[in-house]
Amino acid sequence: MSDGKLVKDVMLGIFEYPHIPYWFSVEQAIKVVKASFIKTEKHTEPLAVLVFDEKYNLLGTVTLKDILRGLEPSFLKPPPKQVPEEEKTGLAVVWDSLFAQESKKLAQKSISEIMVSAKYFVEPTDPVTKAAYFMIHFDLPLLPVLEEKKKFVGIVRMVEIFDSISEEIIKE
Repeated sequence: MSDGKLVKDVMLGIFEYPHIPYWFSVEQAIKVVKASFIKTEKHTEPLAVLVFDEKYNLLGTVTLKDILRGLEPSFLKPPPKQVPEEEKTGLAVVWDSLFAQESKKLAQKSISEIMVSAKYFVEPTDPVTKAAYFMIHFDLPLLPVLEEKKKFVGIVRMVEIFDSISEEIIKE
């Protein structure tokens, strides 16, 4: 890009985004999501929480979808084969009636069991196009920013990457 925008120009600092330790339960993560995004009406996409270890190393992320998937009882998950349309409605009704019973138990498991591990990252001095490439090709809602491949310094979200690239496209 001709304007030379770098990841550091569009990233958010690590304390600007909700985060939890890996030993938190799913229920505790739900409370963080509600306090950070829903009650404050700060619906910053993606609605995800960063997961850290004791030394504040980023381990991964947890989205709302990950949390809901973690609350779904395993016996209600559809088999890997293609489920006919008429069976999907039945599964949804069963899922609804049994969800509350099992989900309370499942909410006590560790967030580390449902988080998505952080495998890809960019450096602050990388171009925003590199971040865009990773986010597009690896279907990432946000991307960690590490200095010297070690120190976690922030995140970039799709919205900032889109804004930066689209500005270059539409400027006259």
